[in-house]
Amino acid sequence: MALELRGVTRVVDGRTHIHPTDLTLEKGTMNVLLGPTLSGKTSLMRVMAGLDRPTEGRLLWDGQDVTGIRVQDRGVAMVYQQFINYPGLSVYENIASPLRLMGRPKAEIDARVRETAEMMRLSPMLERRPLELSGGQQQRCALARALVKGAGLVLLDEPLANLDYKLREEMRVEIPRIFEASGAIFVYATTEPEEALLLGGHTATLCEGRVTQFGPTPQVYRQPADRDTARVFSDPPMNFITAEKRGDTIRLGQANAVAAGGLFAGLPDGTYHAGFRANHLSLHRQGPLAVEFRCGLDVTEITGSETFLHSRHGSQKWVALVHGVHDLPPGSDLTLWLDPAHVYLFGADGRLAAAAPYATEYMRGAA
Repeated sequence: MALELRGVTRVVDGRTHIHPTDLTLEKGTMNVLLGPTLSGKTSLMRVMAGLDRPTEGRLLWDGQDVTGIRVQDRGVAMVYQQFINYPGLSVYENIASPLRLMGRPKAEIDARVRETAEMMRLSPMLERRPLELSGGQQQRCALARALVKGAGLVLLDEPLANLDYKLREEMRVEIPRIFEASGAIFVYATTEPEEALLLGGHTATLCEGRVTQFGPTPQVYRQPADRDTARVFSDPPMNFITAEKRGDTIRLGQANAVAAGGLFAGLPDGTYHAGFRANHLSLHRQGPLAVEFRCGLDVTEITGSETFLHSRHGSQKWVALVHGVHDLPPGSDLTLWLDPAHVYLFGADGRLAAAAPYATEYMRGAA
């Protein structure tokens, strides 16, 4: 069983919300839609659910064309970030409500409610009302109501966005367990790369209504197909600088040239865009090949055990994420170091020319 999108587009009032999209989501898989606000995640989910009809293209469920079938007639469940429970009903009745609407027998309703409540760890709370629950328990109740129908496709549209940090961490651990127990196709929309990595499965990165890459989550993270994917799957967004490849050396900006070894050695001479994530910049030299960059500091953000340094290198604005507390005044001169092993190279067309050596080694070891 699979959900297939074939050439799906969505245009509203002349504005393209979804560019031509082909995706195949297999039964029993976790699929993350990762992208910033207005990148097309919700539009794509609404088309998958049948709430909106694609302007062009088809949706197939287990090989059957369901493009024109109403959402009520599909095996779909959807949970939004504004999770909604019926406050006047008990947890039991909240979970049972979809089955009652479907006219299921009383014995079946009771069995399925209790089975789902057990999976969601809500069994001790069935007689409570939603407002007597914690935020995480309320979200589990909303999820249970979606799952109890036995839907083959479960769509979660930023379901943790309105929870506090502790509850988000709790639910991020719970959702993969729930997913494994249900056997459904899960589609989970988020703006946070960290959340995609924690959930695992497969990730589709979205940018301005386009799916830029889809594949196993670690692979998309470590081998982004292009600059847009790398930018989306980095938090803060990936830093960039011009790189010049000449013979057996490569120069990052105005820094000293370094040996173009490994994957870089086989690249044609020319100009590339070098990309590197914030956590790969350091205040101290990390290894003999590290490249030095003189920067100006704009803003310091201290988050507890880490510090974000917003800086300028020439015309480029960079963010460095460094361990520890570094209370540096704005306007300070700053020296940042970068190991070339953490550098991605992208061609003039934005496509990946060479993945960072560290990422290539990791993927080789994982295989």
